[in-house]
Amino acid sequence: MSISKLFMACSLALASLTLAAGAHAETDTTKKVVKKAAAKTTKKAAKPVEPKAPDEEADEPSITDSAVTEFDCELGNKITIYANTNDEAHIALRWKKRLHRLTRVGTTTGANRFENKLYGLIWIGIPAKGMLLDSKQNRQLANECRNAEQLKPVSTAATEPSSTKITIQ
Repeated sequence: MSISKLFMACSLALASLTLAAGAHAETDTTKKVVKKAAAKTTKKAAKPVEPKAPDEEADEPSITDSAVTEFDCELGNKITIYANTNDEAHIALRWKKRLHRLTRVGTTTGANRFENKLYGLIWIGIPAKGMLLDSKQNRQLANECRNAEQLKPVSTAATEPSSTKITIQ
């Protein structure tokens, strides 16, 4: 046998193996695609649609039958609080055209503190003012928030006793 015939036989064998391997790979990928498609359809059919559980902090609260208090804050910000007389543990707070449900948190100082942990909002109300904080970004959103009652000037004449002169002899 000559070297050229040997070389020709080897190249022919190599070419036939390459074609056979390519054809075998194509049938494997089509089988995989068919299997994946069948698996996807069985997964979708097997999983029933369940109703989503209500998330009190994410869903907008109902503000029907609520007492409305509007606050004017510094820098022109406005906050509206809806308090339900039947539910002292929650308030609805409107901030930047969005209504949030906040839950009361106990304090040792007597301040009214309400939080929404999902959005990171904290409302702190004291007799002189209120403030809205963002616990996720660690900053104030609104400060010096006062309602109509808190904006009224305090009359000091009615609370002070009349002056009396004390003479020392």
